[in-house]
Amino acid sequence: MRERLEVTDTRLGAAFVRFDARSVARPDLALFDPATPALHAQPVSEGGRQAAWYVRCGELDAVLRHYRRGGLAARVSTDRYLWAGMRNVRSLNEFDVLRTLYETGLPVPRPLAAAFWRHGLTYRAAILVERLHGVKPLASALDVADSEQVARTIYAMHEQGVWHADLNAYNILLDEEGRAWLIDFDKARRMVLSPEKRSANLLRLRRSLAKVAGAQGMTWWDDLNLSYTQLLRAIGM
Repeated sequence: MRERLEVTDTRLGAAFVRFDARSVARPDLALFDPATPALHAQPVSEGGRQAAWYVRCGELDAVLRHYRRGGLAARVSTDRYLWAGMRNVRSLNEFDVLRTLYETGLPVPRPLAAAFWRHGLTYRAAILVERLHGVKPLASALDVADSEQVARTIYAMHEQGVWHADLNAYNILLDEEGRAWLIDFDKARRMVLSPEKRSANLLRLRRSLAKVAGAQGMTWWDDLNLSYTQLLRAIGM
């Protein structure tokens, strides 16, 4: 268990910000603008849809991400989402999911701040999380990745009632000690997870591993799935 975050909500002009007061002493919209000189923003080279940056947040290294649409929806708008009330704001939901997992002690980045800007029937959003150092994606570390350890991490996430919307080989990171970290909880949901929902997460990872690592990825996933299944049997599922 980690210390609880000191979560506070505030309005800054047209924006709404949720932040951890232990990490962000003075919330400011400049925190969400990569052009702010004090952030020393550097683009993230992989993923993020060209909307993620490594930044400096006070004494912390962090990752800033602006929410961007993909696929056909991006033809209508790259960064605006339909307003459906605060309960459905993506940045706030991701912050809250990360908070739940972080405070429980699971290996996820510490959420620092989340914001949204409403524009009539639409809104834009951004999130700031602590940066993980010395990590590499599972996609490039299968030779050394411990499938049983990764299975236990995913299982622990599921036991906290969190369904990851995009559990792929790039959203599982391994640190220098081989510990697995889970990232990118955009569109994640909190629910009572049925065996079917758990399986859907694992099968998403299977497709990703097959795409990036072929037969090696499939063999590695088989080992992970076996470890996960044994954990389920231990609780009678």
